[in-house]
Amino acid sequence: MQSTATPQTKEQYRALGLSTFAFTVCFAVWTLFSIIGVSIKQDLGLSDTQFGLLVATPVLTGSVSRIFLGIWTERFGGRVVFPLQMLITALAVWLLTSVQSYEVFLLAALGLGLAGGSFIVGVAYVSRWFEPAKQGTALGIFGAGNVGAAVTNFAAPFLVLALGWEGTARIYAVALAATAVLYFLLAKTDPVQERRQRSGGQQATLAQQLAPLKNLQVWRFSIYYFFVFGAFVALASFLPRYYVGAHGLELTSAGFLAGLFSLPGSVFRALGGWMSDRWGARNVIYFTFFTSMLVLFLMGVPGGRYMVQGIYGLVEFDFSVSLGFFVALTVALGFVMSLGSAAVFKHIPVYYPQHVGAVGGLVGMIGGLGGFVLPIAFGMLLDATGIWTAPFMLLFLLVAVSTLWMHLAIRRMERAPETALAAEA
Repeated sequence: MQSTATPQTKEQYRALGLSTFAFTVCFAVWTLFSIIGVSIKQDLGLSDTQFGLLVATPVLTGSVSRIFLGIWTERFGGRVVFPLQMLITALAVWLLTSVQSYEVFLLAALGLGLAGGSFIVGVAYVSRWFEPAKQGTALGIFGAGNVGAAVTNFAAPFLVLALGWEGTARIYAVALAATAVLYFLLAKTDPVQERRQRSGGQQATLAQQLAPLKNLQVWRFSIYYFFVFGAFVALASFLPRYYVGAHGLELTSAGFLAGLFSLPGSVFRALGGWMSDRWGARNVIYFTFFTSMLVLFLMGVPGGRYMVQGIYGLVEFDFSVSLGFFVALTVALGFVMSLGSAAVFKHIPVYYPQHVGAVGGLVGMIGGLGGFVLPIAFGMLLDATGIWTAPFMLLFLLVAVSTLWMHLAIRRMERAPETALAAEA
């Protein structure tokens, strides 16, 4: 039987497959400090504060870099920007192996953080290959590349035992550089960039690229992503600590249970993209937010003995969420967050087809900053309240405000005849 795939379809699959693979490698590098960081702390004799800053730096720079990487991808194309970003990151990872001072370690971590910025490069590149009806599915498949974090969690500990953290960093650097070369050789210029080169059309100015960022809608999308992605990253780092502190589990068991939350966030992004294409991104986000509110409410209620005023006096009762039920709630939360992450980025090429890099860069940056800011907020809440479930209460408020803002914005659009069609996206 002959293949029915057209040349155009094969080019789409090539762009999607190469970009997903490259993003997987980049995400594996971005999370490398989660494994080698402990060894570095011991070698340098770092304080907890110094260590925290070192580990947080890649998360911060990986988020902030998305805005300018997105703009550059719009201007020069993903085939150029993606390999260049990977090569610079590979050099920073290799630099780790020869660093002696803490300050230079921070500089290397700054460069390593560029690996997290690869997300928006791939989004801007892949979206140009697919028509709007298929962009959600394509971007969902691409976003599943964050399974690279699981690759690092599984493979890097064995490499550290066999080669030390320096040898592990060298292997990661070589793998990333090789991926950059293969990507440049095998990837092709996207259709938009190719037409621009053939016609000799002028590049958009920086002001034109940044113009959509003045729209309140873009910032609303950013808040959505702050929850579905930023809170996901924050919870992935907080849950092990919660299981150890609140339930007295061993770290190995806590890490395994936290992994049950993280895994759906990687695997089901493709499903979220497909659902957004089929039923609309807005409906998927509604489902994500309402489910998250219910789950986070149950997770956030502190266990203990309660007293309420009844008809005939005080009524006392005990309430607590069992560990098994709590783990099931986290799995459900990770699942719907993955759907919501894909749905948010389905919106961007629909509303801003000529500004995917700039708009997606801002949205991705704000979302990534959630993974940096929220863990700090969690710690402050724990110190201030002494209640283990306080971080879940904060996330409940965040998603409740996001849901209300989205619903009011949609109702306002539906009342405006000229935007009724756009509101269906």
